[in-house]
Amino acid sequence: MKATVQKYIREFKNELIELSNYIHANPEFGHEEFKSCKAHKDILSKYGFEIEDNYLDMQTAFKAVYNSNKKGPTIAYLAEYDALPGIGHGCGHNILGTTSTGSGIVLSKLIDELGGKVIVFGTPAEETNGAKVDMANNGAFDEVDIVLMAHPADEYYKSGKSLAMEAIEFTFKGKTAHAASEPEEGINALDAAINTFNNINALREHIKYDSRIHGIIKEGGKAANIVPDLAIAQFYVRATTKTYLTKLVEKVKNCARGASLAAGTELEITNYEASYDNLVTNNILNNLFEEKIKDMGIKNIFEPKEGFGSIDAGNVSHVCPTIHPYFSISPRKVVGHTVEFAKAAVSTYAYEQMCKTIGALVLVAVDIIKDKQLLADIKNEFVNAHK
Repeated sequence: MKATVQKYIREFKNELIELSNYIHANPEFGHEEFKSCKAHKDILSKYGFEIEDNYLDMQTAFKAVYNSNKKGPTIAYLAEYDALPGIGHGCGHNILGTTSTGSGIVLSKLIDELGGKVIVFGTPAEETNGAKVDMANNGAFDEVDIVLMAHPADEYYKSGKSLAMEAIEFTFKGKTAHAASEPEEGINALDAAINTFNNINALREHIKYDSRIHGIIKEGGKAANIVPDLAIAQFYVRATTKTYLTKLVEKVKNCARGASLAAGTELEITNYEASYDNLVTNNILNNLFEEKIKDMGIKNIFEPKEGFGSIDAGNVSHVCPTIHPYFSISPRKVVGHTVEFAKAAVSTYAYEQMCKTIGALVLVAVDIIKDKQLLADIKNEFVNAHK
């Protein structure tokens, strides 16, 4: 089977590189990825996938399905393709999305014989308002057996953890006044915002060490001689589990409530971006990917890095068994969200590793389709992990 998979990868390699290069040359922000989305849909349609446009009313999302019409599991690959302001594809989503689409196409050439169904989901805006959150909440993965994807990095790493995250916005409304002649007539919204930060800084002593709270003052007044009547503060609150995140978010909200009460302002609390669940990696699936990437010639795949970021694939992992490993795109260390990483994401080395990663992701799917007990074990682990 490995030789057959490699044959198909060689057959599609040039087209996949063209896809990745095109997306890299046309970076688009979240929910604005019209060119990138179309490019993915075009190649998937070419190879027999049925495309559902504007998936879940998101203009740059899609669902591409290839059905063997034989009984078997449903395997899904997740394609990302949004870019970053200023540095384009500094997270390498051009090659990430291509790896997922390429895996879907190669697997589609095998399942007419093996059985099952393959889906490639186009998932916009991972960097900001992750579409996978809405997809998970609206049933996109309810009938999916396994979800696979792999993210570019400086080395090969097994799938690990990510932090659950909530994006909270505090809007404080006060009253303007002349800051020098009649300050007593004003209600200072900026005071409330600043004291929110002070309250949160005091809270830090009493939160778990691996949690994170970080924020900015988005708006804090127009002129020094006018008491600010409006201040807006935005925070990311992160924790290792969704359960603890809920408790921590309430404490952060109380920090703002207390500050608002002290300053005499009105307070509005909203979410300015989607909230991300923590990633729960399926270990059986993870170990299977390690086995297959080594079969493709990779000698070392490292244990997961301790990460403090958040990804919308976390929400998917609470619906069905999921892995989110990493593959190397540079023979030397490169840091994500940099110009150097963006350059590496279209290198010859990166595309060699992309092909090996596609091979591993396809071989994982093949084993799951062929081995009913393996699939049952993966699902049992998923159930036990979410008790």
